[in-house]
Amino acid sequence: MTAGKQTILVTGAAGFIGSFVAARLAGLGHQVAGCDNFNDYYDPRLKIGRVRALLGPLEVPCRAAELADPVQVAALFARVRPTLVVHLAAQPGVRHSLVAPGAYLQSNLVGFGNVLDACRRHHVEHLLYASSSSVYGGNTKLPFSEDDPTDAPLSLYAATNKANEQMAHAYSHLSRLPATGVRLFSVYGPWGRPDMAYFSFTEKLLKGEAIPVFAEGRLLRDFTYIDDIVESVVRLLFKPWTGSDVAAPHWVVNVGSERPVTVLDFINTLERVLGVRAELDFQPMQPGDVAAAHADASRLQAWVGYAPTTPLETGLTLFGEWYNPRSLIRPNAAPSK
Repeated sequence: MTAGKQTILVTGAAGFIGSFVAARLAGLGHQVAGCDNFNDYYDPRLKIGRVRALLGPLEVPCRAAELADPVQVAALFARVRPTLVVHLAAQPGVRHSLVAPGAYLQSNLVGFGNVLDACRRHHVEHLLYASSSSVYGGNTKLPFSEDDPTDAPLSLYAATNKANEQMAHAYSHLSRLPATGVRLFSVYGPWGRPDMAYFSFTEKLLKGEAIPVFAEGRLLRDFTYIDDIVESVVRLLFKPWTGSDVAAPHWVVNVGSERPVTVLDFINTLERVLGVRAELDFQPMQPGDVAAAHADASRLQAWVGYAPTTPLETGLTLFGEWYNPRSLIRPNAAPSK
């Protein structure tokens, strides 16, 4: 990989993770360009707020682009001419994939396919792309290791992430494109998505509304703070895999806290942070949900010398300090420290 300053394209740069990653890379002195389709899966003003607060001070452009359109992708790569690509644009959400499957096929499969081909044509030095812990499906062996089977997804969202890993491996094999897939575990923190559990739980707690709790609160999740995600992604981006696999310079890496908690324990922590008691509305387990997610982050630690360290209570406290119950749109809020 070329040393020194890089030209880096971050897709999904107005999103939760993408905005923090783009800001961090720009802060390190790299030439960063972002793109996002600014769709209405949740209020687009939150994306605009992230761009203003996190990217604006660093003069990182974030232009509108639809990655499912190959013409727009070709124009994007021709304009930016990236040496590195961080692909974080995707249609997220397990439950939404049950009601809007077309959005996942377009964004997660067609869009990623277009990005892969553009990386091939422009001889990108390293592609880092987001996958998800959901690829482990209903595996009961904990913690999840990258070598565990991922051939039984429980949702379309999970299936598209698994397909992306396979497509990346194929492109990596055919064109020797160095590629790293990061399997992310329950990311949380300031500027997160309103549909995520910690965000919606906070909103309901402060409004005095009941929190829906599925499967009696026994679901196990490996909540990972945004700063730990960003640190892991940046370190991995600048250290592509150099293993002995002759098939392809591609691999996948878990990024998770290794400290899973039940949803009930998570709610108890949130209650302490906010100083509010929760009213719980117990409901059956939802289609597509997995019973447990627990990361084995030893591969990450061994390769880049880092693994997530932020305790849940610390991360939720930082989120609580950022959250403004009067408005979800905070264009002047400072980024997480």
